[in-house]
Amino acid sequence: MVWAFVMAAVVILIFMSGLFVMAMVLKDNSIADIAYGLVFTAVAWTMTLRWGAEHPRQTLLLFMVTVWGLRLAVHLFFRKRGKGEDSRYRKWREQWGETFVIRSFFQVFLLQGFVILIVSSPVVTGIARPGGSLGYLDVLGALLWFLGIFFEAVGDWQLMAFRRNPANKGRVMTTGLWRYSRHPNYFGEAVLWWGVYLVSLGSPHAWWTILSPLTIDFLLLKVSGVPMLEKRYAGNAEFEKYREHTSPFFPWFPREGKRVRPRE
Repeated sequence: MVWAFVMAAVVILIFMSGLFVMAMVLKDNSIADIAYGLVFTAVAWTMTLRWGAEHPRQTLLLFMVTVWGLRLAVHLFFRKRGKGEDSRYRKWREQWGETFVIRSFFQVFLLQGFVILIVSSPVVTGIARPGGSLGYLDVLGALLWFLGIFFEAVGDWQLMAFRRNPANKGRVMTTGLWRYSRHPNYFGEAVLWWGVYLVSLGSPHAWWTILSPLTIDFLLLKVSGVPMLEKRYAGNAEFEKYREHTSPFFPWFPREGKRVRPRE
């Protein structure tokens, strides 16, 4: 099992180092975001090529990660296309000055690679040591994954369509899945990784990989997900009204008395 993680770490290191070089050439560190899901996919396929996919649990995990990773990469590619480097990375480029290159390598690419290694641990474990036959945890995990990918994919699509409408410039998305949660795509991301973890529990070595969904939850709820996005909208009158009646994360029915209705 140790060798499986060594192999995963090597794949991630090669992938992130290549991305770093590409980012330096393009002068755009935000390509790390687009490649995020692809690195998981590369890890899953590497594990499969080494340990095979004859066990249905291996095939299920490979399917989950591949579909999620490719969808996320395609979505982020089209969202970013033609917009240049993301504002977060531009800010760091200015702040870091002469140390920008070295800090980019360690604080952007290697740090993200370390996070990927932790989050992908159920996939590495479940494919390398798939354990016994499928059971109720696999079914429950698959259902959670489908629920999560639905919220993430549909939420992303609805938000992209909303933003592409010039009439919505500067406005807040309050319809579709966004009526029931201020962050349905982040909710979906969290749920699907709990699904992956439950499927991996068929492996006798997988119990400790609960670090994976816990890490995702922590990042989304406390670090780079919900807090960062809501800080961006702080002081926006429409968002403040929206926040009053809409669940922050877990989807739930809005408080109708304070519902924000989109302008005609």
